[in-house]
Amino acid sequence: MYAVGVDLGATNVRAVVGNDTGTIVGRARARTPQGPTADAITRAVLDVVREACRDASVEPSTIAGAGIGSMGAIDRDAGTVGLSSNLGTDEESLDPIPLVGPLAGLLETDAVVLHNDTLAGAIGEHQHSHPDVDSLVYLTISSGIGAGVISDGSPLLGTDGNAGEVGHMTIDAAGRLPCGCGAAGHWEAYCSGNNVPALARLLAADEVSETETALPLESDDLTAAEIFEHADSDPLATRVVDRLAELNVLGMGNVINAYAPAVVSVGGAVALNNPSLVLEPIREHIGSQLVVQTPEIVCSDLGEEAVLRGALRCAVASASETGEVGEIED
Repeated sequence: MYAVGVDLGATNVRAVVGNDTGTIVGRARARTPQGPTADAITRAVLDVVREACRDASVEPSTIAGAGIGSMGAIDRDAGTVGLSSNLGTDEESLDPIPLVGPLAGLLETDAVVLHNDTLAGAIGEHQHSHPDVDSLVYLTISSGIGAGVISDGSPLLGTDGNAGEVGHMTIDAAGRLPCGCGAAGHWEAYCSGNNVPALARLLAADEVSETETALPLESDDLTAAEIFEHADSDPLATRVVDRLAELNVLGMGNVINAYAPAVVSVGGAVALNNPSLVLEPIREHIGSQLVVQTPEIVCSDLGEEAVLRGALRCAVASASETGEVGEIED
């Protein structure tokens, strides 16, 4: 039996084909279209799945099930994804993106399940890296910030499958930086990869005397990666990374107090590419924020594969007779 796992992110759409033991036999990826229509994104997902099937030398019609981990607001009943604050297009004019129906049509199977991408990541982490842990949070710090939660061994779905939008917790009551969702003061507005440059500009404007910096603050091309790269040599970059650490401790403290996990596994490009600057300060200072037991805070072993692994596990489970999320061995 073969199944498909899909990861639809704001930057890339990726797919894998795996057998019923979870062994990946084919994969493909492409850039996520930035609109202008929902149909363009649906077509991109189908094209990547077809390419993954070709890579595996498997006909799409022989696939037994599919799992999708997607950015955005999930509507599990409709099988669609709505607004994503990280998609570089005019989201207000973007219709809900059909995913389950078109993929079921391509694969000729009704065994297609849709999850939030961070929940798929949590399922992947739980299965592959922490199978003996009953309470786990998978936190991604990337273009956005979000979390997937395993509570008492089961995925926490929430209404319509949208639990875990922790990036929209308020960490700055003054709300000086706007979030992509339209509100202000959210964790994601300050500490996500897309918004770190805005924090740099805010801190530069706050300084009583101008802080020496070589960062191109006026350029739209300034990136979080550039700021982290100069954190040990540029005074403003150092200030930004220090402030990010303070804010991440607040955000992480909220998450841990809310869900009381035994393990927090952190993924996403910002964290994975800068573990000493992102995770070490959290580990050092998180105790001051907690009223629950301090969990183990680790970098994701699966990296960018976490969502795909979780989506593939759900696909195999959906195609099984029970429909339960069972054990899948590597």
